[in-house]
Amino acid sequence: MEHLLGQQGPLAEHIPGFRPRSEQIRLAEAVADAMNTDRHLLAEAGTGVGKTFAYLVPALAARKRVLISTGTRHLQDQLFHRDLPLVLDALGLSGEAERMALLKGRSNYLCLQRLQDARERDDLAREDHGALEQLATWARETESGDLAEGPDIEEDSRLWPLVTSTADNCLGQQCPLYDECFVLRARQRAMECQVVVVNHHLLLADFALREEGFGELLPRADAVIVDEAHQLPETAGRYFGTAVSGRQLRDLSGDILAEALKTGSLSSQLREDLDALVTATIALREALDGGERRRRWEPETEPDATEAVDLLSNRLETINTHLEAIGSSSRTLDNCRRRALNLRDRLALFSEQENEEPVVRWVELIGRGFSLHATPLSSAEHLGEWIGQAEIPWIFTSATLAVRGELDHFRQRLGVAEADGLVLGSPFDYPNNALLFHPRDMPDTRDPGFTRAVVEEALPLIEASPGGSFLLFTSHRALQAAARELRGRTDRRLLVQGEAPRPQLLETFRTSGDAVLLGTHSFWEGVDVKGPALSLVVIDKLPFASPGDPVLEARINAIRESGGSPFMDWQLPQAVIALKQGVGRLIRDVNDHGVMMLCDPRLLRRGYGRSFLESLPDMGRTRETEEAAAFLRRLAVKEDTAREVTG
Repeated sequence: MEHLLGQQGPLAEHIPGFRPRSEQIRLAEAVADAMNTDRHLLAEAGTGVGKTFAYLVPALAARKRVLISTGTRHLQDQLFHRDLPLVLDALGLSGEAERMALLKGRSNYLCLQRLQDARERDDLAREDHGALEQLATWARETESGDLAEGPDIEEDSRLWPLVTSTADNCLGQQCPLYDECFVLRARQRAMECQVVVVNHHLLLADFALREEGFGELLPRADAVIVDEAHQLPETAGRYFGTAVSGRQLRDLSGDILAEALKTGSLSSQLREDLDALVTATIALREALDGGERRRRWEPETEPDATEAVDLLSNRLETINTHLEAIGSSSRTLDNCRRRALNLRDRLALFSEQENEEPVVRWVELIGRGFSLHATPLSSAEHLGEWIGQAEIPWIFTSATLAVRGELDHFRQRLGVAEADGLVLGSPFDYPNNALLFHPRDMPDTRDPGFTRAVVEEALPLIEASPGGSFLLFTSHRALQAAARELRGRTDRRLLVQGEAPRPQLLETFRTSGDAVLLGTHSFWEGVDVKGPALSLVVIDKLPFASPGDPVLEARINAIRESGGSPFMDWQLPQAVIALKQGVGRLIRDVNDHGVMMLCDPRLLRRGYGRSFLESLPDMGRTRETEEAAAFLRRLAVKEDTAREVTG
């Protein structure tokens, strides 16, 4: 690994801007050792270590079949289309590119059967039919069927679910176009490849399907590498649990209606049954109003909602009976009947007063939609069993796994007792390039004037900053309050989450050079702004999860009942990891400089503040506003000088 990633190695020779880093070599050696000895590895690699190259190089050098999972589809595309080709080329393995595969979830691929059905619908607008014809033309040309490469259709478009399939509505081998299926082709190709790049959702969906006895989607591998591994346990709860949404119910009704019209099976009774199903879905949504939009599901306290669930179950049973009487007039209607039964069975979890399983039942309202969830209190047992069954090495890596240098919390969340651990700090010069500013005399975080105080303290630094500023908040309410406070008080361009799509906000921020971006949770991680466009990050509060969250509340009670400390065992470690993600937005490159402003007074007033401070990179610290502003002004002078020299 030292030869491949060192000063005289092929990556240094072939990749512009590549800098050998001892931390990267150590991580690559640990990955290679784990793969060679069939041991699991948990590895935190601080920002700038270059963990992607550190696992790609040993994975390719091992000549084994490796499955790599990333946190999001965006990172998946970046890894496959940018990083992997760079390393293959540097190692002289460009000819191996055909043995690399990108595999996404089925909803990312065009479904030819559903496209055909959609083109025959008469309830779509003219522009929708125009877009469908563009898709049909593209379908005859594309090799992959990946909609990210096709005509410009937004994922939240009405057409997207009409031309893609889900696990619920896919006809499988009964589909008339099964042999032409893009999803099938992608999976078959992946089975033959050496390296397959997936994301956590697909990785977990594969496990969930195996549990239900439907077989593997993903190829058997000799090793699994999980990047952005800190996201895996939380994502796992979705796949080890059960959910029923208003959208699933509406989609079922729409699919039955469209197919019944197409096959001439739509009787007046079936239409009446479908109308009753839609009415029952609306009635449940209305019965759920009046409480918190995200709350525990407690049937005994919501009799109207419980009654609506029972009515909905009855409507689904009626639909099933009717479709059963029609017989096998179409494969699609047969599949819809199975979907109706499956939804009815899931709803049974929410009509019962008690549930023997260790799950928390909760409801979420979004706009006019709703979803009912039954989520395991912990996914550790499921994850640990799954990882152990594979009998291959698993490598988990992220910039944020450790708390005060220890990996115990993440190890417990994975349910993996036997695994090697490695914690590597960032190679960046944090002591000289970054300054941690913790303002004096901040009010209590519960004070109504706290957000105003954050803005007042941040404004002098925003004006002194030579680049842009990220203001990261732990709630949408605080974000909106800060936006109101800032408007008209700075000449900098103000970008507020929710006023434009996230990619558009980030692109505008990068090109503006000195804008101010206000964001909440989705901006705390996965945002990479290098260079002078970002030189100040402000975080309002320590990111403790809301104690009113129904899943967290249940976990807290379970930990307390078992004799543990909910705060020390769960809430604090989770908040430390979340803060590390936010702080990681500041320094993204060796030449980056900036100020990290943490406003929460609990950082020094409470004993647990040390856990946060000792988990952050080692940077200079100050409590003086003027010292922080002077640091930023010096950056402005340096950048002006650099521009003059290069000019």
